[in-house]
Amino acid sequence: MTPEDFVRSVEDGLKLSKRIYVGKDRAVAPPKIPVMMDKSLMDAFLPKSPMVYAIISNPGIVDNPDIPSYQPHVHGRCDPPALIPLQMNRIELQVDCFFDNVFVQIIGSWRVHCVMGSKSCDCLIALPMGEQGSILGVEVEVHRKSYATEITEMKDIKDEDKEARPENGGYLKPSIFTVTIPKVDGGAILSIRASWMQKSICNNGEFFMGVPFSFPEYVIPLAKKLPKKEKILLNVNSSSETEIICKHTSHPLQEVSRESGKLSFAYETEVLTWTHNDFTFSYVVLSGHISGGLLLQSPSMHDVDQRAMFSMYLFPGNQQSMKVFKREVVFVIDISGSMEGKPIKATKNAIFTAINKLEPKDSFNIIAFNGEIYVFSSVMESVTEDTIDKACQWINSNFLASGSTNISQALNKAIEMVSNSTGVIPLIFLVTDGTVEDERHICEAIKSEGTVGGMISPRVHTFGIGLYCNHHFLRMLSILGRGGNDAAYELG
Repeated sequence: MTPEDFVRSVEDGLKLSKRIYVGKDRAVAPPKIPVMMDKSLMDAFLPKSPMVYAIISNPGIVDNPDIPSYQPHVHGRCDPPALIPLQMNRIELQVDCFFDNVFVQIIGSWRVHCVMGSKSCDCLIALPMGEQGSILGVEVEVHRKSYATEITEMKDIKDEDKEARPENGGYLKPSIFTVTIPKVDGGAILSIRASWMQKSICNNGEFFMGVPFSFPEYVIPLAKKLPKKEKILLNVNSSSETEIICKHTSHPLQEVSRESGKLSFAYETEVLTWTHNDFTFSYVVLSGHISGGLLLQSPSMHDVDQRAMFSMYLFPGNQQSMKVFKREVVFVIDISGSMEGKPIKATKNAIFTAINKLEPKDSFNIIAFNGEIYVFSSVMESVTEDTIDKACQWINSNFLASGSTNISQALNKAIEMVSNSTGVIPLIFLVTDGTVEDERHICEAIKSEGTVGGMISPRVHTFGIGLYCNHHFLRMLSILGRGGNDAAYELG
């Protein structure tokens, strides 16, 4: 299922939920459905918090399981199936922060409020995750049955019933994991426990983390204003004796305990409506020196995944007197014909931002390439307002998508520009959406560059655009060049 199909199914499900009889009490009414006008509003139907949906193929089974409405029979079927968001009765969020590693666990219960008590349907669990989220596990209890995900190597799968299939869930988007629970009776309650690992972002010594936790109105149980319990537990561990200072929080947390290098917070309250805000938190670690360590995490006794985890960290501290190396940066940008449109526009904006973030002591250059190469300057330019303005003008004049793709010539030129660097950190940033014919030659050239003695070899960072780019080559190139790799498979 694509995100677009998912959004349409949720829209159909919300329209279908109007059939649900909620009684004669006018104080009890289904929430209003957002009016769909454009793509930005359609995105509102993608989950921004843990959600559970009833998968409805037969619209005739949609009704209140407690108070039948005896509505006229609905002919036909929903193809693709509609997704009706289930009402949430309870939610608890537990977050454990270890520097840039964040472990998240949600515990909640949802009721199948939209299916006749004598009927059943499959239910879809959707879990949006934060920065670089990676699912750890999902456990579900319903009707004296229990379900659990299990991480297994493909070679160890002997039972076909255990093999994950697309219809059973998967990743709706890289940040949204889904799993399907079969044949849940109308009126039943699903008790769900899910966990994942994500990253926090560190900027100028401040760690920031965010968990999708914004619930729409249509998951509020349709009953008179009954209070519901909302709970958040947060633990922060710097794994050292340094002091931790809380800088920002989205919810009114109360400090529960404070030890050297550790903080614990709690938030528990009765609410009439579920929170509409993502849970965010930021903190700083007060340290005047560089420190490092190793964190070890053993699996719990009942965890089906018995692999241990570790995290090695190096914290820079807040010393202002330390010398920072100068950088020589060369941007190598693909301007071939396939980059026309959004790719070239997005790349231009990214380069504008990047060169404006360089420090005055740094130097830079820009190489654009298709079948030929185009160089901003014959020498590395110092970072000044004048050179940045000239670079922006040069980009606007020369970043015109056309021609074929020849990465090798442009990379060789970039390496030549920084090959005699001393006392600086040479960096090469390669951005392309194309395939490569001489990838072996390019990788060998980068590999041999790293073995030259006496000089600092450049770090090569790569960024791939689109589905048809040779992402494997770019990852390998960044590994050989001791740099980073990232990709944008879709441009909005």
